[in-house]
Amino acid sequence: MYRAKDFIATSQDLIFAVVAGGGENGVIRCFLRYAPGDGGWRKLSSDQANQYLATHYPQYLFHSLRLDADMHGVPESAVVRHYQPQAVLQTLLHSRDDDPVLNDLRQLCELLRRQGVDLSQLGVTGSLLPGFQHPGSDIDLVCYSRPLFQTLRRAVQTLTDSGQCRTLTARDWLQAYSRRDCELTLEEYIRHEQRKFNKGVINGRKFDLSLVNEPADDDRQFAKLGPIRIETTVTNASRGFDYPAEYGIDAADIASVVSFTATYAGQAQTGERIEVSGQLEVDEQGQKRIVVGSSREAPGEYIRSVN
Repeated sequence: MYRAKDFIATSQDLIFAVVAGGGENGVIRCFLRYAPGDGGWRKLSSDQANQYLATHYPQYLFHSLRLDADMHGVPESAVVRHYQPQAVLQTLLHSRDDDPVLNDLRQLCELLRRQGVDLSQLGVTGSLLPGFQHPGSDIDLVCYSRPLFQTLRRAVQTLTDSGQCRTLTARDWLQAYSRRDCELTLEEYIRHEQRKFNKGVINGRKFDLSLVNEPADDDRQFAKLGPIRIETTVTNASRGFDYPAEYGIDAADIASVVSFTATYAGQAQTGERIEVSGQLEVDEQGQKRIVVGSSREAPGEYIRSVN
């Protein structure tokens, strides 16, 4: 089973990050992250990844009928290696490799364990998953249980309050904001992020927590109706950290706001007034939703609290 945040490799030494589980007609929806170069692998930006596939491997460019979106897709038959975050994390935790990134990973996980976090329900993604970390790498942990993810967030808050971890500095926030290339101002971005408690710093190294809790067997197909911007009230944010993040809203004929972009996971709270800019979609039954993150960078698309 392929889940979001897993990595897969092809025979061309291309490494893709899975962006949605379940597959679609035997194709895994994913995004190219690493390609061969400089005697090893090089990490690609979104534009570089799109251009690289268009030039060298157009067979991995894919139009998802389910999402009505152009994306990267790898047939399951083309996968030669499946990097699974849970299994890799357990291997790294028991490794004796004296790597500075791994040492910080082990220390962070031990602190979380002492706060009641079941480490078997966690995985590691990002550069650590395929073993491409370098001394300046961040730690990216993924959780597969919504209740446990709330425990994780409380643990981060406790560890920060006790001084065992710390919050991001102004420079850290600026770097994170620059990587996101989102539509919010820096001040808005920080204001929303600081209340999520899914980021922190240990021994000077940033770490990030994400939740993978995808809807089971969601085989609905959506058609795009065009861009939309509205102001509305969040009626249910219980799935706000899921992948994709989902917020029930108080709108006459629109059921929800859905985000495939990590920037907007946990972005809104129940009862909050928000402004949303995205793409309006409709499924076969006529149910409408607004998608924020219809492309990887999602230019012009955002969720912001206006309370």
